[in-house]
Amino acid sequence: MGKPMKLPDEIPLFDDHLPFLNQFILGLVEEFKAGNIKSWDKLEQRVKMFFTPEMTDRVGSIVPDWHKMASYADGTTLVHVMCAFMGLYMMPEFLDMTKEHQQVMKWIILFHDIEKELEQGKRDYLHAFRSAVNAAKTLPFVGFPITPEYETIIGGWSDFTISARTTAGNPSMEVQDNRKLPEILDGIERMFGHNTPAALIVKTILFHLSVDMNDWPPPNPLTEEEVIRYFDRELILPLKVMHLADGDGWSMFKPEVKKHQRMDTIEVFYKIDLLLAQ
Repeated sequence: MGKPMKLPDEIPLFDDHLPFLNQFILGLVEEFKAGNIKSWDKLEQRVKMFFTPEMTDRVGSIVPDWHKMASYADGTTLVHVMCAFMGLYMMPEFLDMTKEHQQVMKWIILFHDIEKELEQGKRDYLHAFRSAVNAAKTLPFVGFPITPEYETIIGGWSDFTISARTTAGNPSMEVQDNRKLPEILDGIERMFGHNTPAALIVKTILFHLSVDMNDWPPPNPLTEEEVIRYFDRELILPLKVMHLADGDGWSMFKPEVKKHQRMDTIEVFYKIDLLLAQ
């Protein structure tokens, strides 16, 4: 499913920029496989022991707002991101990828919830757009190529993307405004090029709350017409793997739920693939 991403011979490696984090995640995977991490509480304990103030600073020196994300809801989002990484590292779709494609997926997971803000009893339906902005601002600093237009576009594009919100008929809930997507996607291409690794990273993060999933539908998903208009085959694989990892990030310790969510995700993306084949 999906056309392979077009990658240059060398891209900035997650493993090189954050080797200590990569090793920590690999260690969590081995502990999980060995049966030493059997619950969310046990994983949370491991994560909080690792992320000392010094370690949080090390990641924060590369990823803006890491400190803020890590502090939400007493670290719930941080634990989820680590759990999503674990799911990614064990996923057959990920293991079948080339090393370069795997690096792209690691950057996606790293940034996908970086701007999530959790409030008691509420969900943040705007964080995908904000997280995409964070990634678009940060990727050039870790070595991803940019176009000559980047510097003149990034400021206005960021403000426009963050402001792309609507109540969609419900004054008590703001959601992302899909009507602004043509301008947002045009800006991504102008800053990074067409479906370059950086463009695919930013677009995957941007769209990770846009797919109409059966079990956990977002409040303002793309219509079939919008999917055909805004998705292309090179985006489908990273977006699918992103959804699989994100689901594992919440259901890692609930095998039946995890299995059902995986089947649901595969079914939804199979239908998307058929739509794009028309």
